[in-house]
Amino acid sequence: MKKALHALVLLLLTFWLPFVAIAGDTPTAVLNGKWKGPLKVPGGTLDLIITLVPLSNGTYYAALDAPQQRISRMPAEVELKGTDLTIRIEQAGSRFVGKVKDGGAHLTGTWTQPGLSVPLVLTRVVASAAPLATGSKMRLTPPYREEEVIFTNADAKIRLSGTLTIPAGPGPFPAVALLSDSGPQDRDAEQYDYRMFGILADHLTRRGIAVLRFDDRGVGKSQGNYLTATTIDLMGDAQAAMTFLRARNLINPEQIGLIGHGEGANVALLAAAQPGPSKPAFVVSLAGYGLTGRNVLVRQQLEILRLIGANPAQVKAALEFHERVIDIVRQTPNDNQARGKVAANLRLNNTDLDPQMARARAAQLTSPWSRYFLDFDPSQKLPDVTCPVLTLNGTADLQVDPEHNLPILKKGLRNAKVKSDRISGVNHWFQPETKDWPLVNGVQQPTFSPKTLDIVREWIFDNTTRPAPRPITNSVDTTPKPKKEKVSKKVDKAAQASR
Repeated sequence: MKKALHALVLLLLTFWLPFVAIAGDTPTAVLNGKWKGPLKVPGGTLDLIITLVPLSNGTYYAALDAPQQRISRMPAEVELKGTDLTIRIEQAGSRFVGKVKDGGAHLTGTWTQPGLSVPLVLTRVVASAAPLATGSKMRLTPPYREEEVIFTNADAKIRLSGTLTIPAGPGPFPAVALLSDSGPQDRDAEQYDYRMFGILADHLTRRGIAVLRFDDRGVGKSQGNYLTATTIDLMGDAQAAMTFLRARNLINPEQIGLIGHGEGANVALLAAAQPGPSKPAFVVSLAGYGLTGRNVLVRQQLEILRLIGANPAQVKAALEFHERVIDIVRQTPNDNQARGKVAANLRLNNTDLDPQMARARAAQLTSPWSRYFLDFDPSQKLPDVTCPVLTLNGTADLQVDPEHNLPILKKGLRNAKVKSDRISGVNHWFQPETKDWPLVNGVQQPTFSPKTLDIVREWIFDNTTRPAPRPITNSVDTTPKPKKEKVSKKVDKAAQASR
């Protein structure tokens, strides 16, 4: 039990970091996608989902999801040597050791966690057809313009790739750029059969709002390295997206806003707080942080400890260790010195921890993104925001607690016109309760909260220009018609014969 607690304490520090899976020298194939399988536990089974996304620098982003336990994107580390695969989820004191089978179609091995060691087979999840699936040629053509685009962040000297959707009609239309939550994500912000940004973009574009969504740095077709980018760097990507939209035909350059999710919401608010004409015309914050980065981590760790049933002594030990290591990072500006101290503390608290893994954890904790996030206080820049802002949180959000974050945002945005709301039963990904998911071919599919979609759409129209109703084209024409010439009957008969 003590070793399990050490593993838990160790990874509570880092579950919010974008973990990287390290491939061996001779991998059989690039693993890219999601694998799902039933884990047999006392009293039943739990569905586990492992996500592996290759990054442009040759490494992987890896995460674990356990929907029944409401665990989302818990970081994992992967070692792949030939067909031998090891996945460590030390935050839960667990690991999977097995083989890559059938060219990656199956991952077969043993799942081990404190008090449990059982066989586990993970099967590659085949993405279901969706109205706005990226790269899919099987879907129906949407009733709007859709274009693959590339734009440049000149300051960072990188090109970002995305999809621009523009409503049908003459325009000009209001427009938004979508900004994703922490961790490298593709343009649809896809999470096992749920394309959060794909659904949002489709809904808004069908109703008169142009949308740009793009792959994060180092993901998909975008250049750059996400793992070395800070929140400020990501703000530069958001500004580049707005500059691109302002230069496009059919888009109103005075009505371009940002919609951000999680950290993306804070990126949007930072962009709105900047001086000059490049700021957004409006901002929609979906589960944005109000607490400081350090306090956000504490709240998230407490929630995880509650979910796994930790006792008060375990909670106290975990938080004390967290504070000690974070203090080392914040008080030691030299990266090499900080990494040495952090790695030593990690091994002191868990003697079974491999030295190489301890160094890797220390490097993540001292990364530019981590250092910035630990001291990031959203409230400092909020008074500089003067554009209209919509702040939304779900009452079932376990990552950004609305009770502790929404009031801070609303108070800080005192110089802006703010609308704030808590959406009942909605989680961090703005999904409604499972019972409210639609049935597709007899299977429930995750969906974006319809209530949230309506609120976002109507609020944007309240602060921009609502498109005029399109005239009905098949109405009866009451204007006098010229008399038909005799030759017209012959033409009609010939036309009918040719049909």
